Amino acid sequence: MTFNYSICHPDKELIEYPTELIDAQKAIELAKTYPWKEQLQLCDELPDAKIYYSPSLDFKNTQGKSSFGITADELDNSGVPKFSLWYSRPIKVRLLFGLLGQTERMLTSDLSSYTLEEALQYLKYFLDGNKEKIEALYKA
Repeated sequence: MTFNYSICHPDKELIEYPTELIDAQKAIELAKTYPWKEQLQLCDELPDAKIYYSPSLDFKNTQGKSSFGITADELDNSGVPKFSLWYSRPIKVRLLFGLLGQTERMLTSDLSSYTLEEALQYLKYFLDGNKEKIEALYKA
């Protein structure tokens, strides 16, 4: 499988959309080596009006509509970043109790207070197409 990805920088108004397609291994490496702590420290140094986003990476499956994002929220008391996980996927919704059929809508769910190791594990589940593990996280 291949993936598109985007990067949200705290100090840039526009989201970065690299044109290269990446595989699962490259996506994991990108998330592992991204300067999360430095980007959070940059947020602390900037005036509030100059912060556009929390540091984030978002990966979208090119063969489907689902995406998985990792956002660094804050540094904990020991200076370690804490992360939120964002999962977007299509779901079927019945219209007027099913009388008018079904339609597909995108559902985005988020959870917070994860370590980088936990975030990387769930990213790996997403990249491997293990929807059951991801859905279980958001139903827990």
